Amino acid sequence: MTQAWQQYRSAPALGTRLVRHDELPVGSTHSLTLQGEKGSFPLLLVRLSDALLGYVNACPHQFLPLDQRGPRILSQDGESLRCTNHDATFSARTGEGTGGLGVDCALDPVPVSVDAEGWVVVGGPDE
Repeated sequence: MTQAWQQYRSAPALGTRLVRHDELPVGSTHSLTLQGEKGSFPLLLVRLSDALLGYVNACPHQFLPLDQRGPRILSQDGESLRCTNHDATFSARTGEGTGGLGVDCALDPVPVSVDAEGWVVVGGPDE
């Protein structure tokens, strides 16, 4: 996994608690803006039936939040994310561009995992 997200000035520290895992319904997205000493960091969580994924919530074209114009960005089958600003589409599983203005770019993945207390945290279980 690329670590481009860590290049953001406002990137959260590994281990930062985000939300309780049981508060994220399967087949949903959850947008957060994390506030820190160095500014705000836009994060998008995606919970699929078999995966929990995180991305910087910024479309690569103008760095606007994917859900800026509405929260319905995950396709019905859970496989695609759609930018509400450009209609660019990205794989929900990999962040790779799959359609429209998204074809030649990708979302920046952010590693997330669930800790022993049931919190979604930034970073993998080994970080």
